[in-house]
Amino acid sequence: MQNKFRDDDIVHIRDEVYLVSGSNTNWVVVKEGDSATLIDSGYPADYERLLASLATLGLHQGAVNALLVTHAHNDHIGAAERMRALHNIPVLMHEEEVPHARRDFLQQVSAGQVLTQALHSGVLPWAIHALRAGGTYHVPVLSPRPFPTPGPLDLPGAPTPIHTPGHTLGHCAYHLPGSGILVSGDALVTGHPTSRISGPQLLPDMFHADRDRALTSLVALGGIDADTILPGHGPAHYGSVKEAVGQALQRAELNAVLSRAAGSV
Repeated sequence: MQNKFRDDDIVHIRDEVYLVSGSNTNWVVVKEGDSATLIDSGYPADYERLLASLATLGLHQGAVNALLVTHAHNDHIGAAERMRALHNIPVLMHEEEVPHARRDFLQQVSAGQVLTQALHSGVLPWAIHALRAGGTYHVPVLSPRPFPTPGPLDLPGAPTPIHTPGHTLGHCAYHLPGSGILVSGDALVTGHPTSRISGPQLLPDMFHADRDRALTSLVALGGIDADTILPGHGPAHYGSVKEAVGQALQRAELNAVLSRAAGSV
């Protein structure tokens, strides 16, 4: 994996909030002076890119106060255990995601599910990339922690966790109310190598542990007062969360209709 960044790989959103594009996955850095909150950490193979992104922003990895996890898929927790073990950085998440991060169980798309979709546009190249980037590595977080208190966290940016189950049972988005930003993780994305469309959308169905709950969580996000969305996959989206959720719901319904039609042929 390349560790150097193109000019657009680190996007200054506003205030001291940055969206960083790793290899098919994003992470977010929220600075406050010489400290920071890190949200997600890319694939295992993105570790050096993650450190490079911090250095580009003038941060040593030890300056990270906490690593917040949207969910414990390998493309989001790839560096989590190394950051925890090497730099004593707490790795925080929703309590329902803690056993998933420990790998007491794994809620992740299976090889069989991928194979059934292999002929669909983008699926095979994505799968090859995911394998090379460590998508099937065993990377448990040995001491994951649930959020210490409800409500805003005492961290740079004062992020407020929003439980958004469906993609995984403990999936969380994070609201940065002072900046008007929603970090949506995989509850709402704006693109993916396996998707033929761009803009606000749900990931393809095979990626969700419970699609119905993912839809319910998507609706709930529509009530968040924010005008910028930083997704786990795809570029930043500028505009009201409510309108973005409406677009994603329309596209999800259209996909469902097309899938039913294809199944009846």
